[in-house]
Amino acid sequence: MSRTEGTMPLTQLTVHRHDRTTRALVTLSGEIDLATAPLVYAELAGCLRDGMRTIDVDLMAVTFCDASGLNAFLTTFRLGAGAGTILRLHYPPPAMARVIELTGSGFLLDEHHTDRPARPQVPTVAGGAL
Repeated sequence: MSRTEGTMPLTQLTVHRHDRTTRALVTLSGEIDLATAPLVYAELAGCLRDGMRTIDVDLMAVTFCDASGLNAFLTTFRLGAGAGTILRLHYPPPAMARVIELTGSGFLLDEHHTDRPARPQVPTVAGGAL
């Protein structure tokens, strides 16, 4: 598809999900915005439907997240809490972490994984460690 003057390029988001028993690791890469937030929510809602008790979301490769993305996380958290499911966000970009804190949504952040490591790491769900 060619880009013409006056049009915006489509945002890109890659979503990967890895399940282990009742725990899911959802890895997001790219931009979370009005166009891609429904994809994020659909994946997280699928985790809830599938009975996942813990949903870990790796944000290491997220380059942007707007309010629609934050809303997808908050909605999933709210729905999951009623069913006893835990949603935790890991390694958010600094700007995203700041918005999460400023909006009073810091409860979404995993306290051990808010600062990004010096070099990229791939979290694992094996052995209960992320």
